[in-house]
Amino acid sequence: MTANVLLIACGALAREIVELTRLNDWDHLTIQCLPAELHNRPERIPGAVRAEIEDKREAYDHIFVAYADCGTGGMLDKVLDEFGIERLPGAHCYEFFAGSTAFNELAGAELGTFYLTDFLTRHFDRLVRTGLGLDEHPELMPQYFGNYKRLVYLAQSESAKLDTMAGQHAAYLGLDYERVYTGLDHVAHEVSGNVIQWQN
Repeated sequence: MTANVLLIACGALAREIVELTRLNDWDHLTIQCLPAELHNRPERIPGAVRAEIEDKREAYDHIFVAYADCGTGGMLDKVLDEFGIERLPGAHCYEFFAGSTAFNELAGAELGTFYLTDFLTRHFDRLVRTGLGLDEHPELMPQYFGNYKRLVYLAQSESAKLDTMAGQHAAYLGLDYERVYTGLDHVAHEVSGNVIQWQN
């Protein structure tokens, strides 16, 4: 008998998680995405995940959380440990999109790197320009980005449009630009390794 599984995901992963669900016929999986704006307020992630678990846990056989630590300083893991729930590995989504080895190489080559994904590239204006107040207070730019040297776009797709947009975002921030194609293989491996065990 197929288990009823809830996947609590960061809104920044919604498109990718839905695509993986379609490609792998994970019909037993229900996806609940939390607001992507939590990227800018990581201290709120543990409480938001806890609320979702407490609200939904009686309705599902299993729950998996599609977040990395995401800047919570281990607080998300404390919440998940209470319920015996697993999450994606790593410190942040950049690591599980690129894979730990590739990400560590990127970080080691230049610590002052700002990363974008497909989602963050699409929503850069809302989450960075407006979200950080740079549209109204451009004088804050050195405080936020003064220590960065380059922008690396971790691309989940082969979109030329997103590549152009990411390059424009790098120019806006005054950073060197590099594109690294990741696809979805790494995140698919991490998600499937946890949810496929409940498929049959």
